[in-house]
Amino acid sequence: MPQLSAVFPDQQVIDRTSMNAWEDVPFVEAVKATGRKKLVIAGLWTEVCVVLPALSAIAQGYEVYVVTDASGGVSPQAHEHAVQRMVQGGAIPVTWVQVLLELQRDWARTETYVPVTEVVKEHGGAYGLGLVYAQAVMGEHAAG
Repeated sequence: MPQLSAVFPDQQVIDRTSMNAWEDVPFVEAVKATGRKKLVIAGLWTEVCVVLPALSAIAQGYEVYVVTDASGGVSPQAHEHAVQRMVQGGAIPVTWVQVLLELQRDWARTETYVPVTEVVKEHGGAYGLGLVYAQAVMGEHAAG
């Protein structure tokens, strides 16, 4: 996806044919090479592209966070059942705003304050509108 490539221009795309990314050796090797045991996963089809690698990674000892509102199913029911299946398997459901704000952690982190608040204002729904309002009333450095 060009939008992701633009954000991560130095990352190599791993081309694969399997619906379960965890069955692709170069993909798993790339994940293992990070040395991290916590994974944040989202994907095109919740019931395939997300559930299969999430459950496979959990089975291999990874802690998996599934960004439920950055993934979609062929129907709302398919999405919800896939999320339930992953939760039963040990995955932790989160939203994209949760992930973003957990990475930000502290509004005093000035190097990421402006980019994070801009994303939230543009895409954060009610929270974004609240941030726009707070900044208008209290000044540019009002956050959440």
